[in-house]
Amino acid sequence: MARKKHSRPIFTAFVAVVIIGALAYAFWPRPLLVDIGTVARGPMTVTINEEGRTKVHNAYVVSTPIAGRLLRVSVEPGDAVVKDETVVARMLPTSPSALDVRTREQAMASVTAAEAALRVAQADLNKARADKELAESNVERTRKLFESGIASQAALEREETAARLAQANLDTARAAISMRIAELKNAQAQLISFDDQGLAQALAHQVEDTIPLRAPASGVILQVKQESETILPAGAPILEIGNVQEDLEIVAELLSTDAVQVSDGARVIIDNWGGDAPLSGEVARIEPWGFTKYSALGVEEQRVKVTIRFTDPPETRAGLGHGFRVEVRIVVWADEDALTVRASSLYRVGEDWAVFAVDENGRAQERIVEVLANNGETAAISDGLAEGDRIILYPSAALSNGARVSQRHAEGG
Repeated sequence: MARKKHSRPIFTAFVAVVIIGALAYAFWPRPLLVDIGTVARGPMTVTINEEGRTKVHNAYVVSTPIAGRLLRVSVEPGDAVVKDETVVARMLPTSPSALDVRTREQAMASVTAAEAALRVAQADLNKARADKELAESNVERTRKLFESGIASQAALEREETAARLAQANLDTARAAISMRIAELKNAQAQLISFDDQGLAQALAHQVEDTIPLRAPASGVILQVKQESETILPAGAPILEIGNVQEDLEIVAELLSTDAVQVSDGARVIIDNWGGDAPLSGEVARIEPWGFTKYSALGVEEQRVKVTIRFTDPPETRAGLGHGFRVEVRIVVWADEDALTVRASSLYRVGEDWAVFAVDENGRAQERIVEVLANNGETAAISDGLAEGDRIILYPSAALSNGARVSQRHAEGG
């Protein structure tokens, strides 16, 4: 009985110690599990990413030089053309329009008047011929009388002058006939309508007399704007010609806040154009005029057009044509040996940037750093960290200065 009395307090004390130990273990502060990376050196770039469209810098639009009938265009997009040699289209003069009742009656009256004037001219011609024959007879008679000594020299000269005058009147009458015939044809032409069978036959014989339109520049046909045969006014566009191989460029529309960071000659990386490797380019021109554009979500944006010139040889972009979609990355900052950290490791402390570094005791230490550049994924640090320092990649709101931390899993910086 005495042994039982002594063993009960020992057992109770043991149970109490176990309970206290369990409670202490349960409520003892544990290190926070975090992702830890390493500060490293390496190349880094900051780019402005935007979608762009390719275009031919000097595209030529072939237009109708006069109003007329365009024959069916036989060239197709992609066909090669040579400047001033390749005929890209042909035209015919415009067919006459339909005549209304008043216009037709006026034209018929003009024809009747022209026919009457021609008959009058023919009568004048007959009179001039008769006068000329009479004058020639008088000259011959007077010459014989002059040779016989009956007529005087003056009489002979008067008859010769009258004969010359009669010849002049005959020439005038003949010219009048030609003029009246031309007037009659002009009046008859006013009666020609677009539905006349004679006109259709005449146009069928004019194929050799078509007006050729030649290529204004060497290159390829980019687009045929008017393919079918039709009547066009002067200056109407027919097709577009450009040199895709040597004159291709890219136009991107940047936000105005991004455009002010870009300068002429900035390096450009061209991605997602369809080839295996990215292409290289440079900024050729930044337009000084901005315009308003609405995004797909209806947000009003101020955009600025930026022109990008390819710097790679044309053979590296085989297949790329006019109006193709590409993605451009314009480099605004670059360093081949920058001290870099994950951008997710940065957070704000007032106006400064800070990170949580992990010391050798496994505790988080807040450090103020200077950020040179940040591209959203990586940040370049100029002060506050050294190569090889360990930092917390994704600091949470529960993390405080001096807190014990433990690495969740190994991950590079």
